[in-house]
Amino acid sequence: QVQLVESGGGSVQAGGSLRLSCAAYGYTPSYLCMAWFRQAPGKERDRVAAIYTGGSSTYYADSVKGRFTISQDNAKNTVYLQMHSLKPEDTAMYYCAASYRSGSLCLASDAMVYWGKGTLVTIST
Repeated sequence: QVQLVESGGGSVQAGGSLRLSCAAYGYTPSYLCMAWFRQAPGKERDRVAAIYTGGSSTYYADSVKGRFTISQDNAKNTVYLQMHSLKPEDTAMYYCAASYRSGSLCLASDAMVYWGKGTLVTIST
């Protein structure tokens, strides 16, 4: 079992920045497929970014490319989502998720096994 705990959400004005953190606890293998999803009110949950912690490749949704960066600190079992140039449409509950897929399979699939409880990001105009 892997437990995921997100932090770092909050309210900022458009154009601002936030950094989300996701710490993994419990039985954590050396490498995991980690991803950030978001769900805005009335919309489906979409994958925003993903990283396989055993490599350096990443995935980004088109809507966040160039603004968001996913990164890892394997020593801390933590994944981050640095968000810049935030827009009101980035407002959503952000969830951290994990699976055991590796490499390209991790980046290609949004099917996850473990989920955090989410952290709310609100962007105002």
